[in-house]
Amino acid sequence: MLRRRSRTPKKGSDPFFRSSRKRDLTPFSKEGATRSRRRARAQGAGAESVVLVTGFEPFGGEARNPSWDVCERLPAAVAGLRVEACRVPCEFGRAIEVAAQAIERHRPVLVLCLGLAPGRTHMGVERVAINVDDARIPDNAGAQPIDEPVAAHGPPAYFATVPVKAMVAAMRAAGVPAEVSNSAGTYVCNHLMYGVLHHLAATGGRVRAGFIHVPFAQEQVVDRRDTPSIALAAMAAGVEAAIAAAAQRVRDVRLAAGALD
Repeated sequence: MLRRRSRTPKKGSDPFFRSSRKRDLTPFSKEGATRSRRRARAQGAGAESVVLVTGFEPFGGEARNPSWDVCERLPAAVAGLRVEACRVPCEFGRAIEVAAQAIERHRPVLVLCLGLAPGRTHMGVERVAINVDDARIPDNAGAQPIDEPVAAHGPPAYFATVPVKAMVAAMRAAGVPAEVSNSAGTYVCNHLMYGVLHHLAATGGRVRAGFIHVPFAQEQVVDRRDTPSIALAAMAAGVEAAIAAAAQRVRDVRLAAGALD
């Protein structure tokens, strides 16, 4: 059975979002949130459960993005959840819009966003997203917000609502280098993680969400000496293990996974 893959919708097609260029950056309207709550309540209890996994398009001059490559390698189902994949643009504002459209369309019980973090040696399960956009480089649409909020009236931060430590433990048990990360950065990855959690908080549903950063794929570093990477097959196995752990656990495990820096 082939997993259906979501294509990126055309710009301006989502009525719930305002353009990030207006710098309001509120990722949904009251009408959209109300509609989402109604749809969540109306979802049939016997409907097939879905995990939505998102990956980014290439950015920063790279020809590929392993976060999306991993999405394409996932099986059709994991731990009883049907896997739906969505490719999101590396653009402030637009990334949240596309992810929210996929949430509206697929009605998942779990959302797991993936993104590339060049230079990391491990897959990083993010603990928290902060309400700050501070772009070191422009996004794929040329936007480069500096010290601006993701959501003008949002809280300072959101914690992931998935069991991050249990996910890391499951990934390590699968033989994949993984760690809890306490910073998702301030670029589009953090922007998306915060925006998805903000959107889900507004809908009032019980959908849980998190974010995993992946290193370069080995295929990307053939000519880059001393650049950390992990094989795509291993990263896909790690994400599969993380999904299974999140599907099976709501409360996290007690595991020392802090950092000194």
